[in-house]
Amino acid sequence: MRSDRSPQLIDRLALDQLLDALRRRGFKPIGPTVRQGAIVHEELDSAADLPVGWTDVQEGGTYRLVRRDDEAVFGHNVGPESWKRLLFQPTLELWRVRRSADGGLEVQATPPERPRYALIGVRSCDLHAIAVQDRIFVEGPWAEPDYSARREGAFIVAVNCSQAAATCFCVSMGTGPRAEAGFDLALTELLDAGGHRFLVEVGTERGEEVMRELPSRAAEAGDQEAAERVSACAASQMGRTLDTTDIRDLLYRNREHPRWDEVADRCLTCGNCTMVCPTCFCSSVDDVSDLAGEEATRVRRWESCFSLEHSYVGGGHVRSSTKARYRQWMTHKLASWIDQFGTSGCVGCGRCITWCPVAIDITEEAAAIRATDGRVDADD
Repeated sequence: MRSDRSPQLIDRLALDQLLDALRRRGFKPIGPTVRQGAIVHEELDSAADLPVGWTDVQEGGTYRLVRRDDEAVFGHNVGPESWKRLLFQPTLELWRVRRSADGGLEVQATPPERPRYALIGVRSCDLHAIAVQDRIFVEGPWAEPDYSARREGAFIVAVNCSQAAATCFCVSMGTGPRAEAGFDLALTELLDAGGHRFLVEVGTERGEEVMRELPSRAAEAGDQEAAERVSACAASQMGRTLDTTDIRDLLYRNREHPRWDEVADRCLTCGNCTMVCPTCFCSSVDDVSDLAGEEATRVRRWESCFSLEHSYVGGGHVRSSTKARYRQWMTHKLASWIDQFGTSGCVGCGRCITWCPVAIDITEEAAAIRATDGRVDADD
């Protein structure tokens, strides 16, 4: 239930107290930290593990970290990892079967884990991505038990973006840069003449309980105006735009558009875009036995629609060409996802652009199709 409590202010040093309060409640804090030249999500021992003073520079096929000229804690953009890795595991054992002494088979289902993660620094685009996966794995006719258990135990501390990367387009998708719902606590980092502090909005009762343990003070009108300016600045910095007007029907009626051939000439079908995407959920199932034939396990793994085997049915591959696979991914993401789940499968995070080795840009591809809508032959 959303709290009516007015925004509060906490100082920079209170971040450690926030982590301690979460640990006392049994949560394991997971947040952004610098590892091997990227900002990734790992367990936080203290607020010192956060990427203080770091930011990133992103473009199509390009990502690098650079030092900021201040000590901002969350002055970076989304990195290669989304929170999907913690909620929808890359590899999951489903069940195990053993040969019993009498020659029969003993099947044992693997019970879902119930970790209690505190997700620190979740951006608005990723909040929307989590909501999309909730609709698929929790709110659908068949709930996925492992995801449901992990999602139920998650405490979310959102952070409102203070800047946008050159590959961001969340404003076009209506998913950011300011978090509106789906969090327990939401922070806006303020660095100005008033000092280094965080404006905190409470989203749930348990978020309010945590706030009671932190040294805080009521936010004044000037603080709230400063927070609004932070979000407005990030919104003005969007590096990309995507015109979503009638995009579902636009892609449906352009299944044979020549742009699909052009992008296929560049696409490596590596699947990077699906691995970094916070909403993609395709998976495959493998059965693995030991050498003695005494035990076997069934394992679910992340899969990509760019994999040739992904479309194998009844003795053949439905999508054997690169063109067919890219078209499937983009059309599903922006069009047929709406038919299935009532929402777009894209949240405008820009990861698919940044982490594509050849810098294929979903916003550019959609714009190119829109510019020549209905033209099957580009030479006509």
